[in-house]
Amino acid sequence: MTDKALYIHHQEASRYKFNKDHPFDPMRLTLTHSLLQAANALTDSQCRQPVPADDELLKLVHRPDYIDAVHSLSADKPDAEAIHRAAQYGLDTDDTPYFPGMHESTAAIVGGSVLAADLVMSGQARHAYHMAGGLHHAFPDRGAGFCVYNDAAIAIAHIRKQYGARVLYIDTDVHHGDGVQWTFYADPDVCTYSIHETGKFLFPGTGFVSERGIDAGFGTTINVPVEPYTEDESWLASFAATIEKVTEVFKPDVIVSQHGCDAHAYDPLSHIHCSMRIYQAMPALIHQLAHRYTDGRWIAVGGGGYDIWRVVPRAWALVWLEMTDHPIAVQLREQMSNEALPQEWIDSWAADSPEELPTHWLDDSSSWQPIPRRSEIEARNRDIAALAIQQL
Repeated sequence: MTDKALYIHHQEASRYKFNKDHPFDPMRLTLTHSLLQAANALTDSQCRQPVPADDELLKLVHRPDYIDAVHSLSADKPDAEAIHRAAQYGLDTDDTPYFPGMHESTAAIVGGSVLAADLVMSGQARHAYHMAGGLHHAFPDRGAGFCVYNDAAIAIAHIRKQYGARVLYIDTDVHHGDGVQWTFYADPDVCTYSIHETGKFLFPGTGFVSERGIDAGFGTTINVPVEPYTEDESWLASFAATIEKVTEVFKPDVIVSQHGCDAHAYDPLSHIHCSMRIYQAMPALIHQLAHRYTDGRWIAVGGGGYDIWRVVPRAWALVWLEMTDHPIAVQLREQMSNEALPQEWIDSWAADSPEELPTHWLDDSSSWQPIPRRSEIEARNRDIAALAIQQL
């Protein structure tokens, strides 16, 4: 197998935009791509252009009537019947409203994640990264949580069908990876792992430790819900203790990881108080696990992240830096030091950003206010992590 990592990029993903005021903003893709280029971390030879998924590929997860509804609602002016049916398919909410070109842009995102899977599973790459992917809340019969088609679930279903591989899905988004979990809830050959803010307080209200899978798939669903205001040390302790055990026991052939970066303290849609350190450390650990258990086979996608200027570009760029063993990633990982962001990138975007842009890859959190209930939160998280893996 080759040692190289490949990067999936296409302009069509930038059309995945619900409306001008919606928090899911494809500008974050542009900012991240620009940061990687400014850091001299991306070459044309590493990039691959996907083709959009056709309906047969979408049907690996989604119902035909749902796909038809998405097609109809993607028109510039959908007909009255399509609009009437939008509520039935979860496409008339403030979170997930239909929009022109919805099918085309989302099918392109699915195509990118499936291409990443094929590149790795065929041996053309050891790792592949598609940061436009990670739409993990879509269900077979409806859209939800800013997600229309579930590219991660479709890529996993494609891997199962075409390659017969055992898949470990790792979801680090602050919101529970519900759509992927329920798709494979009874499948013993797909293990879904999600660390997230507890559903007691945050969308989608699921992802509790008691959700373990059913039938032959019992035991292959692992959830690690953490308490609001969890900080770096507790988040990473919960993640490391559980994901290492899960990977050791499940013995996957390939890892598919979703890198939502909305557990950051700056993110407006959650209550977790982590810094950029977790977005350096989690890809580094997943990278190690891939080389230890799957001969390096690792497919990564993006996900949530709504501070698009200060958080998402750094967090998503760090996944690629880790995949490629870039000197910046090595320095952050092995020296535990900080590194300056490219001044070229800061100068390019400073005038557009509503917030002062960061100057370094990691945050200086020394001035952040301490969390009053830290010891209680850490104790609760330790208990939950132990409970999540006690039956493995």
